[in-house]
Amino acid sequence: MKKDQYVIGVDYGSDSVRSVLVNTSNGEEISSSVFNYPRWQKGLYCNPGSNQFRQHPLDYIEGLTLTIRECLELAKATVHPQDVKAIAVDTTGSTPVAVNEQGIPLALLPEFKENPNAMFVLWKDHTSVKEAAQINAHAAKFATNYLSYCGGIYSSEWFWAKLLHVLRADEEVRSACYSWVEHCDWIPFLLTGATHISEMKRGRCSAGHKALWAEEFGGLPPNEFFNTLDPLLDGFTKRLFTETFTSDQAAGHLSQEWADKLGLSTDVVIGVGAFDAHMGAVGGQIEPYYLSKVMGTSTCDILVAPTADLHGKLVKGICGQVDGSVIPGMVGLEAGQSAFGDTYAWFKNIVSWPLKNLLQNSALIDAATATALEEEIAEKIIPELSRLAALLPKEADLELAVDWFNGRRTPDANQELKGALLNLDLGSDAPRLFRALAEATCFGAKNIVNRFVEQGIPVKGLIGIGGVAKKSPFVMQMMADVLNMPIRIHQFKHTCALGAAMFAAVVAEIYPTVEEAMVGMGRGFDAEYQPIEENVAYYAKRYPQYLSLGNYIEQNPYHE
Repeated sequence: MKKDQYVIGVDYGSDSVRSVLVNTSNGEEISSSVFNYPRWQKGLYCNPGSNQFRQHPLDYIEGLTLTIRECLELAKATVHPQDVKAIAVDTTGSTPVAVNEQGIPLALLPEFKENPNAMFVLWKDHTSVKEAAQINAHAAKFATNYLSYCGGIYSSEWFWAKLLHVLRADEEVRSACYSWVEHCDWIPFLLTGATHISEMKRGRCSAGHKALWAEEFGGLPPNEFFNTLDPLLDGFTKRLFTETFTSDQAAGHLSQEWADKLGLSTDVVIGVGAFDAHMGAVGGQIEPYYLSKVMGTSTCDILVAPTADLHGKLVKGICGQVDGSVIPGMVGLEAGQSAFGDTYAWFKNIVSWPLKNLLQNSALIDAATATALEEEIAEKIIPELSRLAALLPKEADLELAVDWFNGRRTPDANQELKGALLNLDLGSDAPRLFRALAEATCFGAKNIVNRFVEQGIPVKGLIGIGGVAKKSPFVMQMMADVLNMPIRIHQFKHTCALGAAMFAAVVAEIYPTVEEAMVGMGRGFDAEYQPIEENVAYYAKRYPQYLSLGNYIEQNPYHE
């Protein structure tokens, strides 16, 4: 009988990293482990008021080590380390960092260990809004539209805007920065023990969606594009890349140092990295023209289409279309919402304010009881708000919200936009406001679907992935009603990590293609939401109100 073979998928999220040990014969999860970033949990190196969100590479390294070792320890009775054949990694993005010539993030050097500009600039860091606007204005001066494959608008969440901001903001980092590297490219580089930046295999996913790489341009835009934008960028492309690699290709083998650290063999193959939503779409068994929606703190929406179908088509206002960024041989199209779960978390923090700030000072209960009570109530807030919101009558003039609490990603990126609540009165209570916020996030999703359809890309249905999709039937039913299309919820808990595991199985040559890995390791769906006809009609009347409020906010921005 053929011996079982195993792979590890590693998924770096905004708050934590999770590793999953998977049996390649059937996609069964053998063990999993999650590590919350300790420095991030303390709020270090971040300033939400100025939209600065930075993460220390030590959080990533410690999490990688602990979660893989714990997966192996949990499975030691059934899985021998020699039977682990490959590791593949996905990360948030665009989450880049300044590195030296050896490919070491500057924050790992003693002189930069506490400098936020030397750390990974998390996807939702919007400190480079000015730089993104300058890139958009600058691109209009060129005969070649270098923004054509990223939807026509460059975002402050992306590679070049963040690089230019850091170079301008910090002279010491500027002097030490040899190259600029995405998180998803750095982890495979680290695991393979490479020692020079030229050895790094840059992923097609990150390069195409965030760094303006395109086969049609022969790689990155020319140096002239960048040095006329700002002389600080002169010559930078020479220290970056021309060639890119799809994630069904190997970055190398596990180095001896990391093999010893993890308890694995140097025979373990390391795959080329990609972004979480792109690998999550594979883990969620994406099909052509079904929108895979990874719903976490934000959403990242992925659609794939056969390359031949998109010949000559460019979708405006999305986050890029890149051949091979999801499944080799197909074009991957990316969109998303800058705040999704973050919107609910924000409201939860608002209504939790007395718990967090007053309960510990109570004269009636001791500190331990106060802490326990806070934790108990905090866990119940969103489920109870969802229950009560679902009972509210569907009336024409209810509270209305716009979901741009972290700017707008798609359609037509604009990170300077703000969220809003309208139609408040003295009867506006917590369930009613929560309902308005949930409705706004669903309307934001509809706006994305409509953009694809308007641009000639059909959307047949949705595949829901991630925490909100699994935990909130209220939001998922509302989304099915708003979109008037079915939503299938993938049953695997860590779907992005499963997608990474599928790619690992391909780079280990256990499966010849990504599609075959999806068939062999796919775990199917455990829920499906169908639109309810009367709700569809109600939300169809509400949606224009959402668009009208959004248009007003965009045309009348508030500036101090």
